[in-house]
Amino acid sequence: MDRRHFLRFSGALCAATAALPQVARAQQTPVTTAWRGFELTTTVNVKDPGAHTRLWLPVPYATDTTYQRGVQNTWQVSGGGTAQLTQAPGYDVQMLAVQWPDAQAPRSVTITSRFQTRNRRVDLTQPPPADAGRESPAALREFIKPTALLPTDGIVKTTADQITRGHQGDLARARAIYDWVVEKTCRTASTRGCGVGDVRYMLTANDLNGKCADINALFVALARAAGIPARDAYGLRVANSELGYKSLGKAGDVTRAQHCRAEFYAAGYGWVPVDPADVRKVMLEEPPGELPLTDAKVRAARVMLFGAWEMNWVAYNHGHDVALPGSAHDPVPFLMYPNGETADGRLDSLDPDGFSYTIAAKPIAI
Repeated sequence: MDRRHFLRFSGALCAATAALPQVARAQQTPVTTAWRGFELTTTVNVKDPGAHTRLWLPVPYATDTTYQRGVQNTWQVSGGGTAQLTQAPGYDVQMLAVQWPDAQAPRSVTITSRFQTRNRRVDLTQPPPADAGRESPAALREFIKPTALLPTDGIVKTTADQITRGHQGDLARARAIYDWVVEKTCRTASTRGCGVGDVRYMLTANDLNGKCADINALFVALARAAGIPARDAYGLRVANSELGYKSLGKAGDVTRAQHCRAEFYAAGYGWVPVDPADVRKVMLEEPPGELPLTDAKVRAARVMLFGAWEMNWVAYNHGHDVALPGSAHDPVPFLMYPNGETADGRLDSLDPDGFSYTIAAKPIAI
C-alpha cells in the first residue's frame, strides 16, 4: 500500500467529517486505498441486415496515470468482420474500430478490457507537492480552446467573469466556478443518456438542467472561459461505491453506467479532479431522494468531489468533437458510448437494446 496515497485520499473524508459533525455514518466507512483490478466486457450483436456496418467502441485510457494503469484489450469478431485499435485525430481518443463490408449473419464483436484503478485525491490544503505532474504548454493550450458545444466567448465568458470576480488565483477561481455549478444546476432524471453538454444553450435559455455531460461540461466551459485549462473525462462506473453512496456506483451490468467527470489544471498541483454533477446526483437519487444542499451526505460529497474521485470508475478519454475514423457522418460530441452506423445511417448509441450491446464489469485479482 502507498501510505502517501492513503493519507491523501482518506483526507477527503476526514475533511468532510471535520466540517460536518453529524455526517452520515456511511461516509466514514474505510475505503480501498490499494490498486484494484477490473475486467470490462462489451458485446455488440449486429441486427441491421444491411452492408457497410461500422462500429466504434470506446476503450479505457491507455496511458498509465496515478489512478489508472495496466490497460490490456483483447477482442473477437465473427461474421467476416475486421477490427483494430485506432485513434481519432486531435485528442488522444482511442477506440476499437470494427467493420463488416458485406451483409452477413450473425455478426458480433466482443472486446474485453483489463485495467487497474486506485482512488484519487489532490490535497489542496497543502502547498504544491514537489512531485506533482506537469503538463506541457501545448497540452494546456489544447484544453483552453473552445469546442462546438463548449464555447468560451459571449455569454459563457460573461458568466465566467461574473463568477470569478474578486477571486485570486486559479484554485480560488476554479472553486468559485465549482460552487456556482453545484448551486445553480439541477440533475434531471428524464435527460437521455448523460446529456449533450450544449453550454451556450444552457446559459442562454437559463436551462441549467441535465446530467453529467451537461453539468460537468458547464464547469469545463466556464473554467476555460476564465483562462483555466479544464477538460471533461468520459468513462464508465465499474463498481459500487465504498463511501456509502448508493447513487455513485454500479457493478455487474454497467450497460447504462456511463459517467462524465471533469478536471482543471492548477500550477504546482497538476490536474485536479472535480465532479459537481455527482453532487447533484447525490441530491436527486440518494435515499430518500430530493436532498437539500444542506443535507450531511450532500455536504460531504461536495467537499470530497472538489479534488477527489472515487475510482470505482474507468476513464476512457478527454475528447470533444470526435471524428470517428471512416465514418460517413459528422463528428460526435464525445465518445463515451458504443457508436455505429450502416448504409441507412447512424445507430442510436443511447438505445442499447435497439443497438444491441451490453457492457459488464467485474473485479479481478492483480
